[in-house]
Amino acid sequence: MAHLRSSRTSRSRRLALAMPLGVVLAAAVGFAPGVATAAPLDAPGSTTARAADTAAAAKLAYVVNTRTDAKTIAAVKKAIAKADGTVVVTYKKIGVIVAHSANPDFGKQLRAVRGVHSAGATRTAPLTPAATTQEGAPTFLSKAQQRAAKEQASKEQGKSLPQGAASGKGAAPAQEPLEADQWDLRSIGADKAAKINPGSKKVTVGVIDTGVDDTHPDLAPNFSAKQSASCVGGKADTSAGAWRPAKPDHYHGTHVAGEIAAARNNVGVAGVAPGVQVAGIKVADPVSELFFPESVVCAFVFAADNGIEITNNSYYVDPWLYNCKDDPDQRAILDAVNRAQLYAQKKGTLNLASAGNSNHDLDADEIVDTSSPDDSTPVTRTIDPHKCLDVPAQLPGVVTVSATGVYNAKSYYSTYGNGVVDIAAPGGDRRYQLPTDTPSKDGGILSTMPGGQYAWLQGTSMASPHAAGVAALLKSTHPKAGPAELQRLLKRQADNPGCPTKPYDPDGDGKVDAVCKGDKNRNGFYGHGIVDALDAVKK
Repeated sequence: MAHLRSSRTSRSRRLALAMPLGVVLAAAVGFAPGVATAAPLDAPGSTTARAADTAAAAKLAYVVNTRTDAKTIAAVKKAIAKADGTVVVTYKKIGVIVAHSANPDFGKQLRAVRGVHSAGATRTAPLTPAATTQEGAPTFLSKAQQRAAKEQASKEQGKSLPQGAASGKGAAPAQEPLEADQWDLRSIGADKAAKINPGSKKVTVGVIDTGVDDTHPDLAPNFSAKQSASCVGGKADTSAGAWRPAKPDHYHGTHVAGEIAAARNNVGVAGVAPGVQVAGIKVADPVSELFFPESVVCAFVFAADNGIEITNNSYYVDPWLYNCKDDPDQRAILDAVNRAQLYAQKKGTLNLASAGNSNHDLDADEIVDTSSPDDSTPVTRTIDPHKCLDVPAQLPGVVTVSATGVYNAKSYYSTYGNGVVDIAAPGGDRRYQLPTDTPSKDGGILSTMPGGQYAWLQGTSMASPHAAGVAALLKSTHPKAGPAELQRLLKRQADNPGCPTKPYDPDGDGKVDAVCKGDKNRNGFYGHGIVDALDAVKK
């Protein structure tokens, strides 16, 4: 099951309801390029040994991270072949090679090769189809509800027009037919912002996700096919429609895309930035819906090389919820994905990621992870979140987004952490924060779904695209701003409610469910504050 930051869940926890680059990387996440991993890491019980035991001679995928000079890359490719591996794709600019091998010692052999900084398996199960599971489901808006909402919106539009005036065929209404249920837009002033600046067509937000259904009537007007692709397996496929979901129930990316840029076209819902373009970069495995590292590496590089200004990442990279630097495979995953996202930053792309739905404190001394690896048999482990990172959320330069509900309180499921969370945005809370002034009274986020449908979801998966939409409005207002300046502006326009004055106990059972640390300038629940779309277009 995909590890998305939405209402979809899996197994034991999850979603409540997502200088040379090598030198930069070393400074950013504490690697030591050029130093081979010590032999004890391959001892019995390690990730590599376990993969070898369970997969036997089955083929696994690997990332091999090297220096970027042509001589080193050529030598490493030869070493890959010598170790019974095959090269899938080489990203020369960042020194990342994706390879497949059935050799259980492949990672160990490659780590000993001169010029290799890190190498490891990107999964613990063989390259074979896996089953899917789903706990819970989205709440769909029925066709009857859609018709009723559209009729009501038409009546309201008629009332708002001056006497004797006509709306005109195709004229954009003051409010979209389903917008009355979009409390999230009003909570950050996105409805008012759209009247001032809906966003520029010169700005594109790349949705790195399960795929985007660009045929949806709310997405088609703003979809950029030329900046879309499938990166499943680690190599970009730009053929027509490759970016679309593999299955109807791979709806996550389509929902996210609508939150960002659903057009104001008198059809259904509206996005935070209804005037910008949105692109789909599919990374979800077509069967398991997992987001493997090689696919995510491809996505960041593709986004950077195709002029995408902002990416939204509402997931964590499978199979590890947290990737620990002292494990050779997880270290290689950290290295590869970080190189790719740093490359994107260098090329002018701002990357945003959801914080997660485990209600974990990413600034805690330790966290118990019971879900990893998620592609085979999870093993309970205690990790230090300062040394074992949620990827891409905790990578340097990535904007980490927590979730809030209709009352601007932290959503009960949202992961948090002082010094880790950068910004907060509406992600919904269908348990403890329910609106009283919307037709549905649903505390989730209403957005687009494949096949022209609409549904409510909740999660930090929904928070991150709201922040990405505001970032797109900022880029539209400040077209020359690069990733660092955009991030500064995003934090500056945010409204910070500060830590709660009372203990955080949303279920009222007398037990404190999370502790907010920090002040009104920056804290663990909201980072620098909740995004403000209206301020983004006015300041």
